Amino acid sequence: MLSKQNNSVIRIAAQVGLVLLVCGFVAAQDIKTNYVPGTDFSKYKTYKWVNIEGAEKPDNILDQQIRQAVDTQMASKSFTKTDDEKADLYIAYQLSITQEREWNAYSTGGMRWGGGMGTATSSTIQIGTLDLDVYDTGAQKLLWKGIATKTLNPSKDPQKNQDRLNKGVAKLLKDFPPKAK
Repeated sequence: MLSKQNNSVIRIAAQVGLVLLVCGFVAAQDIKTNYVPGTDFSKYKTYKWVNIEGAEKPDNILDQQIRQAVDTQMASKSFTKTDDEKADLYIAYQLSITQEREWNAYSTGGMRWGGGMGTATSSTIQIGTLDLDVYDTGAQKLLWKGIATKTLNPSKDPQKNQDRLNKGVAKLLKDFPPKAK
């Protein structure tokens, strides 16, 4: 039979373990993706970075880090980055270090950077969120969207920030491109 002291130690250890487990779930990145069903992603080989009109821009360091993290994942999936206007895909991102507005732009002439008449709606991006969009340049439509939360929560340690970003982007693009069904 256990003594009261041993029983208390076991109970405290169990409580501490439960708290650590819950904290681990709270800190985990949440990934959500969506894409146009029936899309043959195997026909896409190149991509070009574009900016979303009206979206907040981060500082140059964070912009470079995000693009590098995505470029690394895309290269590992045999996609080639280009500056050519004839790229197969356009990739753009939005982010929120603090709670911000997200702009979803639609246009009769295609994407907002393509011209034409258009409207824009907005929604809220939660803190630490990276929102990555992939567009078909020919059809001028959104093909794939991925959202990673708790990816950009800044800390005092730049390496920790970079590691969190790399991990989040890897998780976000883990199943990109979607497999044909």
